[in-house]
Amino acid sequence: MKKIKLGHSDLNVSEIALGCMRMDKLNLEDASKVIETAHNEGINFYDHADIYGKGESEKRFSEALKKTSIKREDILLQSKAGIRSGFYDFSKEHIIDSVEKILDRLDTEYLDVFLLHRPDALVEPEEIAEAFDKLHSSGKVKHFGVSNHSPLQVELLKKYIKQDLIANQLQLGVMHTGMIDAGVHVNTKNENSIDHDRAILDYSRVHNMTVQPWSPVHSEKGVFLNNPEYQEVNDKLTEVGERYGLDNEAMSIAWLLRHPAEMQVILGTMTPERIKNYSKASGVSITREEWYSIYRAAGNTVP
Repeated sequence: MKKIKLGHSDLNVSEIALGCMRMDKLNLEDASKVIETAHNEGINFYDHADIYGKGESEKRFSEALKKTSIKREDILLQSKAGIRSGFYDFSKEHIIDSVEKILDRLDTEYLDVFLLHRPDALVEPEEIAEAFDKLHSSGKVKHFGVSNHSPLQVELLKKYIKQDLIANQLQLGVMHTGMIDAGVHVNTKNENSIDHDRAILDYSRVHNMTVQPWSPVHSEKGVFLNNPEYQEVNDKLTEVGERYGLDNEAMSIAWLLRHPAEMQVILGTMTPERIKNYSKASGVSITREEWYSIYRAAGNTVP
C-alpha cells in the first residue's frame, strides 16, 4: 500500500483508509476480520465520527481491535465531531467533551487526527482555538483538520488556530465531481462552471491540506458500481481496468488516486473481499487520456 504524507504533518498514512461508519452493524468476529484484512492490505488509517452508529461504531472497533494482534501504535485513528441532533456545535465545551467520549469509546489515550465534522453556522473560532490548544497540550489530539469546509471557512479558523489543519474530508468520486467540474469549465457559461465548492480542490493543493474523499463510489442514486443505470461509466471503468488487472470497483478508486493532489480515499465497505479488491488500486497510475475517458463516461463534458 502506497503511503503519503497527511498535509503538513509527519504522519505517513496509507493512501486508502478504512471508514468505520457501519462497523456497528457487524458482530465482534466480523469486525475483527475487517480490521485484520485492512491491516494486512497495508491500510494503517481508520476513520471514525462520534455520530457513526451513535458511538457504537467506535466501541465495536475498539472491542474488535483487542481481538487482533494489531497494536495501537501500529495504526492511526481519526475521528470527527460537531454534528448534534438538528444542529451543529463547535463550542469549546462540546468539542472537548466529544473528544473525551471518543477516546473512551475507542479506549485510547489519544487521537492521531481530529476533524470538525460539518461547518457550524454559529462558529466562534476563538472557542475552537481554545479547545484545540487544550486537547493538543494534553496530548489527547496530535493533529487537526476539518470535514466539508470551504476555503474561507478554513481561513477563518486558521486566523485563530495555532495548529495546522492538515486534512479536509469531502465527498468526491467518479459520479460526484463538482469540485473538478468547476475547474474544467472555468470561464464558460456551462452549468458545470458553477463553483459550489469555492475552488476547494485547488485551495487544498496550494495549502497542502490532504483531501479525503468520502463516499467515493456513490452517486445521487446510491452506489453506481455495477448499477445498470450507470452502464456507460461502468463499462469504461472495466475497459480501462482490464489494462491494469483491475475490475471496475478497484478502477473507481484508482481514478481518484491518479489525481496529483495525492488524496487519501476513505473506503466505507465492511466486506473483507471488497477491501482486498479496492486496495489493488493503490500505486496504479492510469494515463491522462484514460482518466479523462472515465470522466467523460460519467456524463461530464470537456469544453
